[in-house]
Amino acid sequence: MIPRIHKRGSDTIGLIRYLYGPGSHEEHTDPHLVAAFDPLTPDPGRAPEATYGQLQRLLDQPVNALPAGQRPKKHVWHLSVRTSPEDPILSDDDWAAIARRMVDATGIAPDGDDAACRWAAVRHADDHIHIIATLVRDDGRRPRLHNEARRAQTEARLIEADYGLRRITPGDGTAAKRPTSAERHKAERRGQQRTTREELREAVRRSAAGAASEEEFFDRLAAAGLLIRPRVAPSGDTLGYTVALPGDRNAKGEPVFYSGSKLAPDLSLPRIRERWTKTSDDTTQQPALPSGTEPASARRRASAAAWQALLVIDHGDDGMIAAQIAATGEVLDALAQTSAAHTRHELQAAATAFERASRSHVRAARGHDHALRQAARNLVHSGPALGRGEDGATTAMALDMLIFLAVAAAHWHAKKQHAQQAEAAHWAAEHLRAAYRAAAEHPMALLHQRGSRLAPSWQRHHATVVRHALPELADRILAEAGWPALAATLNEAQTAGHNPTTLLTQAAARRELETAERVSDVLVWRLRQMAGLPADPQNAKGWRDSGKHTVPSPERTVQTGIRLANSSPRRR
Repeated sequence: MIPRIHKRGSDTIGLIRYLYGPGSHEEHTDPHLVAAFDPLTPDPGRAPEATYGQLQRLLDQPVNALPAGQRPKKHVWHLSVRTSPEDPILSDDDWAAIARRMVDATGIAPDGDDAACRWAAVRHADDHIHIIATLVRDDGRRPRLHNEARRAQTEARLIEADYGLRRITPGDGTAAKRPTSAERHKAERRGQQRTTREELREAVRRSAAGAASEEEFFDRLAAAGLLIRPRVAPSGDTLGYTVALPGDRNAKGEPVFYSGSKLAPDLSLPRIRERWTKTSDDTTQQPALPSGTEPASARRRASAAAWQALLVIDHGDDGMIAAQIAATGEVLDALAQTSAAHTRHELQAAATAFERASRSHVRAARGHDHALRQAARNLVHSGPALGRGEDGATTAMALDMLIFLAVAAAHWHAKKQHAQQAEAAHWAAEHLRAAYRAAAEHPMALLHQRGSRLAPSWQRHHATVVRHALPELADRILAEAGWPALAATLNEAQTAGHNPTTLLTQAAARRELETAERVSDVLVWRLRQMAGLPADPQNAKGWRDSGKHTVPSPERTVQTGIRLANSSPRRR
């Protein structure tokens, strides 16, 4: 249930005409009164002799009883209460009870207060009501409405439980502004699935992902086809910006511009500038990849940066953690706009879902998120990835680590009681899992085939390695469908000169594995990342033939150092 307090107004009769009228798009059906401050209140919708004027005069009577100089300029209070689409249709009696609870909770008409404000609740659709009230009590005093929006939300959560309605996650005021009904109807008329506000929010978010300067940000906005109108001070300094879609015009034929802050709180120019902050003690910085870098290299870097971010979420302070979570949103935006067709839909859904998780009242300590922001930049500049070969396999590698990052963000938000953000991160993780399954299907199938063809002696050898390195998880791993792929990866690592037992132990020490959906998959990508193995198994032959690695005899395991450390972000 969603209660929404609208802007206060001064035109009582105008609001009444709207509530009882056909609506802006003929969407109102059977407008009628379901409850009011007085059971004898006239209902212009059901009583032929009742008029809009009668209802207006009755509601405005306490206001008009005051001397002209004491009347509030904005005396009309308006609250709409809407159920979710999946909720059952409530009866008029149900809505009447809900209306009384809302005016009681908000302070408009506390229960048992005979001198409270006058109000009326009108229903003109199955799924919502409107409550109109005038802000002068019958005793001439003003109502006490401190925090009435929050109190309405609290009461809505109780109503949901009492009526068996969908439980809406409570917010904290940091969510992006929802499209207005006018914006939604405009999109419907044009046959568009999303409103202009939503389209612009995504375009601006993607333009900001990994951008390193104001100039680059505005260049990306222009490249996205947006109309841009900077807000410039007399000194020549840019204070802000507004953007519009070229085809979105008002009745006068003029573009409809939205400021960044109206799209989302963190898309104002001052908040975007914060992303470019650098810290002198940031040890997680990675050098930028050269222009024209292959998408596979950018995805490997993204996987490494995600691991560094996990370390911060595990051990950093709240400001640093908030920065990592916000930068994770940039990586997802960058990945979504450069992904192959078979993963694009789920990655776009993941980025859209995670947008809500990227903001809270915990202010991000910018600068410590450089590794993730650089990873986002690398992804954007490396260009679109192919859905096959090393590009596709490194996408699976990056997604495997990003799933852990989204889950970690959900857990942190939950601990902070950021309910909406925790739920958003959870849904982002679900979309990332779906994208991972699509990206990993081909490379994991090849590895599975390769592992199944290993000689029985080698299969037993690698099973023994797993039991020695991970005794508590060994039975689960060996029973998973992905075990042959892990066996093939262990074989490649040993052929490359790594000690499989040491490698497995260090890979498992990176982060707990018990909550992983597929432990063998997680270990495959961790080992391939740590040992520098090609993500795509088809590249293995050329990689071995390059002469970079020696092949030991199968009778022994060669001890070597592992180039990528597992515990220090500085060495990654």
